Amino acid sequence: MKPLPTLSLLCASLFSCAALSADVTPDVIMKFESLKKPVLSANGSAFAVEVSPDRGDSHGLVKRLGSEQRFTVAGGSKPLISRDGRFAAFAIAPALLEQEKASPKARKKLKAGLALLDTQTGKETRYDKVKEFAFNEAGTHLAIWYEAGDDADSDKKDEPEANDNNSKVKAKESENKPKVDKYDKGRTLEVVNLKAGSSEKLAHVTAYYFDKAGRSLVVAQNDIANNLHRVQRMNLASGELQVIAGYVDQQIGAVSASEDGKYVAFTYGKASEAPWGREYHLALHQAGSDKLHRVANSDEWTLNRYSELTFSEDSKRLFFGRVPEVSQQLELPKVAKADDLYDADVIAGQRELRVWHGDDPRIKPNEVKQYKKELKRTYLAVLHLGSKQVVQLADQSVPDVELGQQQRFMLASTDVPYLKMITWAGFYRDYYLVDLNTGRKQAFLVQQPVSQTPSLSPNERFVAYYQQGNIFLYQIAQDSRVKLTKDFKTPFADEDHDYPSVAPGYGLGPWVEDGSAFLAYDKYDIWQFNTDSRDAFRITAAKGRKAQIQYRVTGLLDKADKPDLLKPDQSLLLHGYNERTKGDGFYSAKVGVSGVKPLMEGDYKLKLLARAEQSEQVLFSKERFDLYPDLYASELQSPEQATRQTRLDDQKRQLDWGKAELVHWTNGDGKPLDGVLIKPSNYVAGKRYPVLVYFYRFMSDRLHAFPDMKLNHRPNFAWYADNGYAIFLPDIRFEVGYPGASSVQALTSGVQKLIDMGIADANAVGIQGHSWGGYQTAFAVTQTSIFKAAVSGAPVSNMTSAYSGIRHGTGLARQFQYETGQSRIGESLFKSPQKYIENSPVFYVERIKTPMMIMFGDKDDAVPWEQGVELYLAMRRAGKDVVFLQYQDEPHHLKKYPNKLDYSLRMMQYFDHYLKGKPAPEWLTRGEAYQEFKKAG
Repeated sequence: MKPLPTLSLLCASLFSCAALSADVTPDVIMKFESLKKPVLSANGSAFAVEVSPDRGDSHGLVKRLGSEQRFTVAGGSKPLISRDGRFAAFAIAPALLEQEKASPKARKKLKAGLALLDTQTGKETRYDKVKEFAFNEAGTHLAIWYEAGDDADSDKKDEPEANDNNSKVKAKESENKPKVDKYDKGRTLEVVNLKAGSSEKLAHVTAYYFDKAGRSLVVAQNDIANNLHRVQRMNLASGELQVIAGYVDQQIGAVSASEDGKYVAFTYGKASEAPWGREYHLALHQAGSDKLHRVANSDEWTLNRYSELTFSEDSKRLFFGRVPEVSQQLELPKVAKADDLYDADVIAGQRELRVWHGDDPRIKPNEVKQYKKELKRTYLAVLHLGSKQVVQLADQSVPDVELGQQQRFMLASTDVPYLKMITWAGFYRDYYLVDLNTGRKQAFLVQQPVSQTPSLSPNERFVAYYQQGNIFLYQIAQDSRVKLTKDFKTPFADEDHDYPSVAPGYGLGPWVEDGSAFLAYDKYDIWQFNTDSRDAFRITAAKGRKAQIQYRVTGLLDKADKPDLLKPDQSLLLHGYNERTKGDGFYSAKVGVSGVKPLMEGDYKLKLLARAEQSEQVLFSKERFDLYPDLYASELQSPEQATRQTRLDDQKRQLDWGKAELVHWTNGDGKPLDGVLIKPSNYVAGKRYPVLVYFYRFMSDRLHAFPDMKLNHRPNFAWYADNGYAIFLPDIRFEVGYPGASSVQALTSGVQKLIDMGIADANAVGIQGHSWGGYQTAFAVTQTSIFKAAVSGAPVSNMTSAYSGIRHGTGLARQFQYETGQSRIGESLFKSPQKYIENSPVFYVERIKTPMMIMFGDKDDAVPWEQGVELYLAMRRAGKDVVFLQYQDEPHHLKKYPNKLDYSLRMMQYFDHYLKGKPAPEWLTRGEAYQEFKKAG
C-alpha cells in the first residue's frame, strides 16, 4: 500500500499532482470533500457553498466573482448570502468530535451556532445557540432567532453556586410561573443592521416577517408571564418600533405585511386556551389609522394556529388559511378512584386500538402517516383589501389551491375521489379553476396522473396540459379545449415508458409573458405552441431528434409562487443531453425563432446550479468520471467563457483513478443496449479482471458522472476500480409482466459482451443491487450461474407476500407498485397469481448456485425487511451459501455512519473472497454470535 496523502494539501502544479499517486481507501473516501448546493447573490457578485467531507466537519467557502478573493468559514454549512453579496451566513454545527465524545443525553443538548462573514473585510462574527437565521430579501438586515429560553448573552459564567436556600427559592419561582405550551413559547430575535453594524434584540418573539422592499419588520411578541401580547412593526432604516396592536389575554399567531407598506395583518386567539384547539381571528391594520379591521369568522369557517398569511405582490389581496372547526385534543380517561378500576367505560377508554374499515378513504397506516400533515391543513381564502370581501377558495372536496399572483383565476385540485384507489392504481387528481372573486370552481380535467400538472397562462385565458400522448389547450372563457397535437407525427408520450400504465409526457415549459405562447417538450425537441393561431414549431428546428440530443430550457428563475415568464423575443439557454455519446452541452435559442446554436458541448456532464435574480450570472458544474464537478461562473448566454471558481479536483488527482467508457451490445431479443464500463486504475489491455455489476434501470447516462465519494449502501466505484475491479453499469429495459426475466436477459447479455471484449474474467463476475436493483440481483441468480457472488440490498423476494404489504415510510399499500408501478406486473395478484410467482426469487432458490449476501435495515421504510428474512430462510432451508446482514434501527438506506462503513467493508471483503480468491474473513466462514454490550451513559 502506498502512503496516503493529506487531503487538505493541494498540489502546487499539475506536474506535482501527477507525480503523487495514492490508493483510494475508506479513510480517503471519508475525508474526500464535496460541494453542496451553492447559493449565488441576487446581483451575481458572490457565491457561498458548503464544502463537506463524507465524514467530518464541513467548512463554508465564500468567493467574490471577478476576483481571487475567497474566505473559509470553519464548521460552516447551509449557507445564505445577502442580495448584494456583501455578507454570507452559515450554520455552525457542533464539531463531530464533540458529538462523538458526548453521551447520548449530552449530545441532545449540543446547539448549533451561526457565523456571519463580511466579504469585504473578512470579518467573521459568531453567535451561539441559534435556531434559525435569514436575510431579508432586500439584503439589508439579518434576523437571528435563538433557541427558546436562550439568547446571545445566555452563557451565565458568574452565577453563584447553588445552595439549599437558592434551590428552594428557584423551585418556588418555578411553581409560580405559568406553564407555557412549547408552541406558544417565544424566543429572542436579534435584528442585525448589516450596513450600520448595529443590532436590536426583541424578546418573546413567536413569529416575524420581513417585507420584500426592505422597509420594515413585523413581529409577534407573546410575553405570557407578564400578560403582554403585541404586534410591532420595526422601521428598518431607523430602528423605530411601532405598536400595531396589544392585548393582555390574546396570543398573537401569524403576522405579515403588504409589499406597499400599507397593511399589517395578524391572527390572535385566547391565550388561556391550549394552542391545539385555540380559535384564532384575523385582524388588518392600515397605515395611518388607529383602528383595526377585524375579519369575522363565519359559521362555516374559522382560523387555527396553522393559518398562514400571504399578501399578493400588488398588495390588493390577502390570502389566508381557514378550517371548518377547531376543537381541543381528546384525552384518554384516567383511573382516579377505586371504582374506576372496574368501570367499563374507563377501562375500555384506555384501549390501544385502530379500526380498519373497508370503506376508509386511506388505509390506516397511511392515515396515521398523514395525520400531522392533515392536522396542519388549512383551506385557502382571500380577503380583497379594497372591498374587504372574503372569498373562500378551497374546501374539503377541493382542498388544494395553487397560490400565485393571478388576479382572476387560480388552479385548484383534489385527490379526494381517488384516495381509496391509491392502494392499487396510484395517484390521480381532478383539476379546477377557482374564481378569486366568487369562489366558483370549474372542473376542466379529471383523473389526471399527479405527475402531469396543467399550466395556467399568465393572462388567465388558457390552461395547457398533457393527456394520453397529446398537448391540449383549454380556453377558459369558452369552456372548450383544443388538441394542439392532433395531426402531429412526433410523439409527445414517453418513448421509453415500460410500465403497465399510460405513458406520461415530457413536460410543459414556461409561458410567454403575454400568454400568446408556451413551450412544451417531446423526447428531444422544444416546441412553441401559439395560443391564438394554435400553430406550433420547433424552437430547436428538429435538430434534437436528428442528432438524438434532448434539449431543455435551463437558467430560469422559477419560484414556487412566481414561475419565470418569457419575453416574446427572449434568448434562451438550453441544456442538451446527447443520447449517443451521453455527453452534455449548453446551447442558445430564441423565443419565436426556429434554430439552435451550440455554445459548448463535449464528453462531460453539465449541471446549472444557480442563477442570479438581478443579473445574467450563473453557476454551473462540469464533470467526467475523472473530473470532479467544480464550480464555474459565467454569463447566462456565454457559458463557454466560464471561469473556474473551485479546485476540488486537485484532491482527486492525488489518487489512482479508473476510466469510464461506453459499451454497446444487443440483447437476446435483438434490442440494442448501452452500459458504462469503468476500467480499473492502471488498466492493462488484454488482461482480464474481476467485474462488479451495479445497476437499477437506465445507467448509461452516468458515463460522464463523477463517482459519488461516499460510503453507503452502494459500492464506491473509485475504491473498487483502484482495488483491481472493473465496474459495469448496464441499462435494463423491461417487459411488462416479466420484469425478472427481462432484467436477466439484459444482465447476462451485457456480461457476455464484457467477456467477449476480453475485459471480464468469466469466473469472477459479481453483482450488487439495492432495492429494485436488490430484487433484480436476487432474481438473476435463480436464473443464471454467470455471477460468482451476489450482494442483494433490501430486495423484494416474494411478490405474493409483498403485494399486500405496507410501505412503512408512507403507510401506503404496496399493491399499486405491482399493478401499475415499478414492479411492472400489470395485474392484481388475484387475476395473475402465476406472474407473481414467476417473478419471485423465493420460489426458485433451489436453482441458486451463486453465494449471496443479503442486507436489510430492520426498520426499512420502503420494503418490509421480512422480505429479506423470507429469502434467507428459503436459501438456508435449501442448503445454499447465504449470509444475512441485519442492521438494527436502520431504514431503507443506511443512515448511521458506523453501519455504512461496516457494510462497505464487508461488501469488499465478500467480493474479494469470491472473485479474487482472498481468504474469507471469520464472520463469513463462521458467522457472529449474538452478544450485548454495556450501554453508554
